[in-house]
Amino acid sequence: MRHRLIAVSFVVICILSCLAAALQPTPGQLPGTAMPTITSVPAGAQASPNFNADAATEAYLALIPPEAKARSDAYFEGGYWMILWDFLYLAVVMLILLNLGWSAGMRNLAERITRFKPLQTLIYWIEYIVLVSVMTFPLTVYEDYFREHKYGLATQTFGPWMVDQLKELGVDLVLGGILVMVLFGVVRRLSRSWWIWGSAVSIVFVIFLALIEPVYLMPIFNKVKRLDDPKVTQPILQLARANGIPAKDVYEIDASRQSTRMSANVSGFGQTMRITLNDNLLRRGSPEEIQAVMGHEMGHYVLDHVYNGILFFSVVIVIFFALLRWALEWTRARWGEKWRIRGIGDTAVLPLVVLLGSIFFFAMTPVLNTFTRTQEHEADMFGLNASRQPDGFAQAAIHLGEYRKMSPGTVEEWVFFDHPSGRHRIHDAMVWKAQNLNLPQPQGTGTP
Repeated sequence: MRHRLIAVSFVVICILSCLAAALQPTPGQLPGTAMPTITSVPAGAQASPNFNADAATEAYLALIPPEAKARSDAYFEGGYWMILWDFLYLAVVMLILLNLGWSAGMRNLAERITRFKPLQTLIYWIEYIVLVSVMTFPLTVYEDYFREHKYGLATQTFGPWMVDQLKELGVDLVLGGILVMVLFGVVRRLSRSWWIWGSAVSIVFVIFLALIEPVYLMPIFNKVKRLDDPKVTQPILQLARANGIPAKDVYEIDASRQSTRMSANVSGFGQTMRITLNDNLLRRGSPEEIQAVMGHEMGHYVLDHVYNGILFFSVVIVIFFALLRWALEWTRARWGEKWRIRGIGDTAVLPLVVLLGSIFFFAMTPVLNTFTRTQEHEADMFGLNASRQPDGFAQAAIHLGEYRKMSPGTVEEWVFFDHPSGRHRIHDAMVWKAQNLNLPQPQGTGTP
């Protein structure tokens, strides 16, 4: 049965690959419904004695073509369903591995190959991640390739996209293999307090990933080079120094090889800290917009959002492991014999752990989004005060509206948005502008 499913999945992969080859988009081409690049301040948002933040917000939103708004809304609202389908699809895959005995079979194969427990765990992990990748590939190729191209957000043809998927699989094999070997080692040696020490290991692993990501993981998928254009770097480095950020260089990443999305970040710790802009932002953003975006990203660094995030997610991880301990005991008592799971230290339990984890984090979606959205709002306000570019900030909000709904309902934003909506961000920028009209404003195309 397992071989049949793998064969069917392989056929599906081949069919999807042929379809992808037949529907190759033009690399780098922006759709006709892309959000406009704003090069001047609309009349309703220009400084005047009668300046009104609400009217200024509406003036910016009025610049968005109706077809661009409709496309953005459709993409983002479709993402609500993708959250559900991702959860259900993964749940079905995990239940297949458990109920058909495939997980136990993979464990038995690993035990036949070696008696060394850590190596057994690693062999099981390789079997697991490859099989799950094959089984979830149809949804992955739809969600990450076809759907992104449909909405004009992707630039890769199928071949390079598939290469990136294989790279991601390789990273998962290595880093995931290390994590599961350590976690199962902890469980086997500390059968009573495993959930406490498992939480600690997971937290350390999260910190480790945050440390190595900008220097060691990002270059696997994209070329990162030092940006040498002083017209771009000088204002950014001046902004960094003015806010106590010890940066000497600014880096550029070639994100346009995969996507049209504009982004930047200040990431890493200590010697791995980097200020990075992607080439889409450099190509499409005005100088004022770039400064506003970088002010926001520096806000995350200055406000210690990385450390606050680690603390928050550490609490979430501890709660998850505490609930996982109870949930594993209950599910094993009910179905453990059917699934041929010998105990919590048995690698065959991994699909059950993933299933329970997916249920937990699916239910936590509004909580996790609210925490992240709160941090993003704080960084927005810091960025406005640091860069003093409210119109540049409004420009950025409109560009980001290519894949984020601009004007959601209150409950909709609370549940699904991990960033403030575009309308809220523009309004915040215009409120800031209203309170600072009497202060000297930077000169440029994005300011009055």
